[in-house]
Amino acid sequence: MLNKKYLSITALALVLTFTVIFSISTAASTSEDATMAPIQHVVVIFQENVSFDHYFATYPIATNPPGEPQFIAAKNTPTVNGLTGSLLTNNPNLVNPFRLDRTQAITCDQDHEYLAEQQAYDSGALDKFVQSTGATYGSCNPNQVMGYYDGNTVTALWEYAQNFAMSDNSYGTTFGPSTPGALNLAAGQTSGATPYNLPGVVVNGVVISDTDPAYDDCSAGSTLSMSGTNIGDLLNAKDITWGWFEGGFAPTSRTSTGAAVCGSSHVNVGGATVSDYSAHHEPFQYYASTANPHHLPPTSIAMIGHTDRANHQYDLSNFWQALNAGNMPAVSFLKVPKYQDGHAGYSAPLDEQTFLVNTINAIEKSEYWQSTAIVISYDDSDGWYDHVMPPILSNSNDPSNDAVFGAALCGVPAQGVPNDRCGLGPRLPLLVISPWAKSNFVDNTLTDQTSITRFIEGNWGLGRIGGTSFDASAGTLINMFNFAEGPRTHPIFLDPSTGLPVH
Repeated sequence: MLNKKYLSITALALVLTFTVIFSISTAASTSEDATMAPIQHVVVIFQENVSFDHYFATYPIATNPPGEPQFIAAKNTPTVNGLTGSLLTNNPNLVNPFRLDRTQAITCDQDHEYLAEQQAYDSGALDKFVQSTGATYGSCNPNQVMGYYDGNTVTALWEYAQNFAMSDNSYGTTFGPSTPGALNLAAGQTSGATPYNLPGVVVNGVVISDTDPAYDDCSAGSTLSMSGTNIGDLLNAKDITWGWFEGGFAPTSRTSTGAAVCGSSHVNVGGATVSDYSAHHEPFQYYASTANPHHLPPTSIAMIGHTDRANHQYDLSNFWQALNAGNMPAVSFLKVPKYQDGHAGYSAPLDEQTFLVNTINAIEKSEYWQSTAIVISYDDSDGWYDHVMPPILSNSNDPSNDAVFGAALCGVPAQGVPNDRCGLGPRLPLLVISPWAKSNFVDNTLTDQTSITRFIEGNWGLGRIGGTSFDASAGTLINMFNFAEGPRTHPIFLDPSTGLPVH
């Protein structure tokens, strides 16, 4: 139920207040820290490894071949900065972009390392994706990196885009794979790692690749920990309920010493069995302050979101328990079982669609819908082709790991700013699904992963993470909302198989 005090605030006051709250200035104001929004619940669905062009290259025009779900754009649906003209027929890369259909939902995992992604952009020429990030292991064809899906496969995402708000100008905070992306969401920075150096993973205390967290029984191989503050710490300081909910977090057994064993799995659309839990996708397990090393369950359903032995780190099933019991946390980060997270190689857009639709349908049917904003975002691009050169706002001049500008590396960072955080990184999808979201709207505001962090900070008056976190300079999500007209009355329900509206 929407808090009654917001119903008495005029539309004009809301607009003015939100303009202040989510200003993209680099310093937080007193009024920003003190103001709350009509959004009382934020649900961040943090998916895996998709560039913007990989899912929205030709939006809103789908091929619509027989036998596939037919996507017909609503009248006046806006276009996006996608692939048109010579980008499709005379692309500077070794092959032209090409459409993947529903029978090609399982693809190879592309090279999406920090250096490889920079090399693909080739000083702004954007012509080295096949050579730099195209997969070459096994039978993988590196040309596949140029493939994209349209509204006949990622149908639900296209339907959400034309019914709510999406961005075509949002990016990874830095280049690199999943762990840097997850850390940027949680803390706005990848610096502060121990060990200080770990070959190929940590360079001078900065994380550039994937390695499991030190505070997690289900981690394997080399691990790392992070110092400093994260968004969970800020939420705890204000006693705001929150949680990270991840598929496969609940132990399937325990060792003789009581350590958790994460052994659950599912079969994906291609028939492969995939383990559910990925430790390096769980950013709060890198921080001692917010970790639940032994994967302990909450003491009760009523305590989900509050501080107890689970320390705000939960299995995905706990989110549904809380929702059904009427105590959904104010801030919920959802990380799905791996087979449904969209990551090429072991997941697929069809499995991803099943999760997204079932989850969003359930939230829309709940008592929380009128006061909720659902944000769909991604941790990295997987190296998939995207034709937009990201604006480089964070410089780095590490000759071993930087190359976005060739010999000029990634520029020169300011004094006291860590190296190896070259960014912004590749362009990623970003959608806001909410009664308060603009409808059939494409936002061009420059944003990145830490814009989500900043939105949460502003909404609950949390202040800033501090240090070298990018949250203080992140662009605003506010233009994706329409607070002047109030919440819409009817949600949009989709079919999880086809992605099309259920009438």
